[in-house]
Amino acid sequence: MFKSFFQAGFEGATGYNRHGEWIDQIAATQHDVYVDEDYQRLRELGIHTVREAVRWPLVDRHQRHYDFSTVDPFLAASDKHGIEIIHDLFHFGSPDHIDVFADDFPQRFAEYCFAVASYLREQTTGELYFTPVNEPSFFAWAAGDAGLFAPHATGHGWDLKVRLARAAIQGINAIRAAYPGARIVNADPLCRVTVPADRPELWREVEHFNDHVVFQSWDMLCGRLLPELGGSPAHLDIVGINYYWTNQWELGPGNAPLAPTDPRRVRLSELVRTVWQRYHAPILITETSDIAETRAAWLHELAHEVETLLKEHLLLHGVCLYPILSMPEWHTRNEWALMGLWDLETRDGRLARIPHEPALAALREA
Repeated sequence: MFKSFFQAGFEGATGYNRHGEWIDQIAATQHDVYVDEDYQRLRELGIHTVREAVRWPLVDRHQRHYDFSTVDPFLAASDKHGIEIIHDLFHFGSPDHIDVFADDFPQRFAEYCFAVASYLREQTTGELYFTPVNEPSFFAWAAGDAGLFAPHATGHGWDLKVRLARAAIQGINAIRAAYPGARIVNADPLCRVTVPADRPELWREVEHFNDHVVFQSWDMLCGRLLPELGGSPAHLDIVGINYYWTNQWELGPGNAPLAPTDPRRVRLSELVRTVWQRYHAPILITETSDIAETRAAWLHELAHEVETLLKEHLLLHGVCLYPILSMPEWHTRNEWALMGLWDLETRDGRLARIPHEPALAALREA
């Protein structure tokens, strides 16, 4: 389905963090300046598919007068190096004049999606891939319950999740109106919680989360949940699974991730298998990574888990290493998350890409 099985994701979050500070991770990593060099490195490594964000707040600054100048450098580098892009259209941040809780939000999002798809249809050739709303389950919690991103709401997580699903469905319709052959990659976290040893009475809540809550956004997209939103299997299309070391935790205060050696931790292959059994749809692992010195070990484990799934002839079409570059923490801008294949270090006024050799070696082996 894609040009390469192993893929690279460039962190593209935009918006306002928990402190009300504007964040733009593409600019913060200088990927917007050095996209040509970044793509060349990927091509030399054998990676030919990437996830990139179309930064909605930058494209739609003036209420429907769309400016795609921030997209053009990525399209040019893509054409030069033969890199195909999965375009992420809403990554945590919307324009200041858009209210995600307003009744017209789905329509405004659909108009934007139509404009992007129309522009890309004119500027590119070949298959077009889109992620309309990145991580709607996480964003609904972070922006609707925990106040971590704008609009910094609390107590409105479910409402926001439904609104995001409605917007995504209308956005997909708009994308396909502009480009009927578009493929959709719906990326959402695949999480699992466990029962605390001292709180066995929480087992029903744990089961409800694992069997229902974690799937709600995908279920709405495919029409299984709230069919009045207009979802269908065609809207779900490709299931994008985001999975990190933090995605399994013990239910309770703090939500601390389970240790890698915790016997309650479920293997990635088993988790992915549950998604396949639920939807029988094409699957892409759209985000996965580990941090600092554990990156290489995770890539070795990941390769084993993926091989297990491929031997079962499950429709797993790729793995996206995300983020491919280290990045500033969303809410602590002077701290860097050491993730991906390259760390960033200031040299001669620019952020130089410093290879993390153990991770690169592990990827080559994989």
